[in-house]
Amino acid sequence: MLSVNEAEKLIFSHLLPQHVEEVPLKNAVGRYLAQDILADRPFPPFDRVAMDGIAIKGKESSVGELLQVSGIQAAGEPQKSLLADAIEVMTGAVLPLGVDTVIPYEHLEWEKDGAMVRIIKSFKQGQNVHHNGSDHQQGEVLLKKHAKITSAEVAVLATVGKAQVSVVALPKVAVISTGDELVPVSDLPEVHQIRRSNGPMLAARLEFWGIQADEYHLKDDREILEKALKGLVLNYQVLLFTGGVSMGKFDYLPGVFEACGITKQFHKVAQRPGKPFWFGTFPKGLVFALPGNPVSSFLCYIRYVHPWFAQYFGSELPVQYAVLDQDINFKPNLTRFCEVKLSFGQDGRLLASPTGGGGSGDLAKLCRADAFMELPSNLEIFKKGTIFRIFPYK
Repeated sequence: MLSVNEAEKLIFSHLLPQHVEEVPLKNAVGRYLAQDILADRPFPPFDRVAMDGIAIKGKESSVGELLQVSGIQAAGEPQKSLLADAIEVMTGAVLPLGVDTVIPYEHLEWEKDGAMVRIIKSFKQGQNVHHNGSDHQQGEVLLKKHAKITSAEVAVLATVGKAQVSVVALPKVAVISTGDELVPVSDLPEVHQIRRSNGPMLAARLEFWGIQADEYHLKDDREILEKALKGLVLNYQVLLFTGGVSMGKFDYLPGVFEACGITKQFHKVAQRPGKPFWFGTFPKGLVFALPGNPVSSFLCYIRYVHPWFAQYFGSELPVQYAVLDQDINFKPNLTRFCEVKLSFGQDGRLLASPTGGGGSGDLAKLCRADAFMELPSNLEIFKKGTIFRIFPYK
């Protein structure tokens, strides 16, 4: 049976090849860039007026001086030239020829005719001018390959003219729940039945990556499972099963995977919850077969599958730690994943409070917590004040 770190290493050693696709800018939010984005010209592309006011030759003017004003340079107009002592300028306009300093309206006193103005506050030569190329030079990398596109990145993409954006293509993913006790969410279950929750839960988590997974449910019937699996491996790159991989007489999936030519990489990890986790590969993709208990299934996704997708998209998930705020005892020689509520102490440290609750079937307790805390297998007593790694999911 593999350790948690061994399982992680083996999973991360199996990556799918990345493909690239072009999407319209309006559809790019949440996707991952497939190329560096370069500045197509200097930023800003001209000496830009940074305040509404007048523009002057700074070294030739002084406080208290009465200046003649002629003309106005508006944003979006071609560059004009200085014709008198000063020219009015608007924020965002190109700086007119012959001037180097902008005095804001608040620091001016106008004569009644509006043609003469007096500077009433001290200024520095060159002030309120956003110089050509002072932010970025042409050819400079503005966004790095594999950056996730948010509204901020959309603004950059728009300003460099990327109406179509090259992004990492989304892998085709299927979420497959198994179990005869499961009925559709909209059904009224019999006493011996429960509604399907793992499938919707996993599909919802996949939306973090922009993936719209197809959902299936299969009965605990070996023939049905084999027939369905043969079609799934032809149409999907990632198969995410939940249930059917433990030690029960109706847990057919390990045998079905073998019969369908899927290569087992491991089955069972020395952890609680989620010990029956199964992982395998086929020529076109990967199979993650998670335990059927909701907390076990969710934990295995958060601990292994979510970071695998991060690696696939070239994203970097932060490695995070928190301080345990109470003692925990756990004797089995297994890595323990504890649901914790996160908060900040008065000293600014991130604190983790175990939330308790039922076993791995108590999915409601996931809502009371924010993360899983990973407690190593070489200890039995985990002392208050010690620091351990966490895997947030909120």
